Amino acid sequence: MAETTDLPGAVDDLALDESVTFTSELIRIDTTNRGDGSCRERPAAEYVAERLAAAGLEPTLLERTPGRTNVVARIEGTDPSADALLVHGHLDVVPAEAADWAVHPFSGEVRDGVVWGRGAVDMKNMDAMVLAVVRAWARAGVRPRRDIVIAYTADEEASADDGSGFLADRHPELFEGCTEGISESGAFTFHAGPGMSLYPIAAGERGTGWLKLTAEGKAGHGSKVNRANAVSALAAAVARIGEHEWPVRLTPTVRAALTEIAALHHIPVDLDAPGFDVDELLGKLGPAAALVESTVRNSTNPTMLEAGYKVNVIPGRATALVDGRMVPGGEDEFIETLDRLTGPGVDWEFHHREVALQAPVDSPTYAKMRAAVELFDPGAHAVPYCMSGGTDAKQFSRLGITGYGFSPLKLPVGFDYQALFHGVDERVPVDALHFGVRVLDHFLRNA
Repeated sequence: MAETTDLPGAVDDLALDESVTFTSELIRIDTTNRGDGSCRERPAAEYVAERLAAAGLEPTLLERTPGRTNVVARIEGTDPSADALLVHGHLDVVPAEAADWAVHPFSGEVRDGVVWGRGAVDMKNMDAMVLAVVRAWARAGVRPRRDIVIAYTADEEASADDGSGFLADRHPELFEGCTEGISESGAFTFHAGPGMSLYPIAAGERGTGWLKLTAEGKAGHGSKVNRANAVSALAAAVARIGEHEWPVRLTPTVRAALTEIAALHHIPVDLDAPGFDVDELLGKLGPAAALVESTVRNSTNPTMLEAGYKVNVIPGRATALVDGRMVPGGEDEFIETLDRLTGPGVDWEFHHREVALQAPVDSPTYAKMRAAVELFDPGAHAVPYCMSGGTDAKQFSRLGITGYGFSPLKLPVGFDYQALFHGVDERVPVDALHFGVRVLDHFLRNA
């Protein structure tokens, strides 16, 4: 096989077609993860493994729990001195209620140049594009510069215990030499205004702090005075948490995002100036504020409440769940604040906790991601941003792997990509998949 840094792209018409076919067919494999252990990713894992094997690779299927299958394969690079790159995507999807959709969520229907279904953007599209690229390389007889480890994971939409967590903890040898990784939620077109196309590439994630609150009180008749009402205590704590105004904490990634996006809007900004008001700046950035506003501070959003079994019975216990997110470096403040906000009579614990991540935006790899996107969409601007949520990069960070969000898609004006994550009528344009295949081919061969 030839070295490829100076060769034209390996993408052919078959690769473009396969990116669409694979997306559609993966969507048809229902891998709904309800978080109750019932998901079975194995059919999807076997699907990708079969196609990796047909491209000459030797995929390994691994399970912690029967049916919760992961696939890992390695492509040998041309430069044995180079660090390896991890490319990972999850096979599971969140639930979808068919009655709410215009097209059945597991049909994988291709209609009017758009692929419909659960997973079309989160993230069976990226799974399919990677498959298409790898198979195109096999046909063209090319190899990437550095070793590339491909991982298709289970359980990302819940705890990742059966997926990336299991792989990182039990099979670290499969990722030997990997120092960086790419995955979902980055390098999509964000239309920030007339004539301004941005491609946010993720270089950080807020940490996950899902919380369980428990109030213990005195059970009794609903008509009696009760000064130890668990529901009242819990409701007051939930209200305090929901109304809390978290202070601004600007991380290096978010600072870079604000600086670059403001410059593109011709807005002079000094983030270190006395009295700098980030919310005032966000108000001037128009639609682009959405890329940053959720990551300038910690957050706590109450999401679930449970108490009682009859209207005239005061229960002795009440519980609530809160979706908390922590900016990198904000964990201590988060814990101290929750101790104060919950108050007496209400205990709290982490229902699920994962680390916050940061990645450098001045690395050679980040520069190559920028260049690849801008090569295929001249006039657009790749910018850094921090994800408000999290990905499997958290678990792979245990192995010292720096994670980036890079799953390129070129999207038309009015296509609200971010709203389709976990949303109704999830879909992806065929042209966006073709763009992604070309960008991934160029980046991965030369990274």
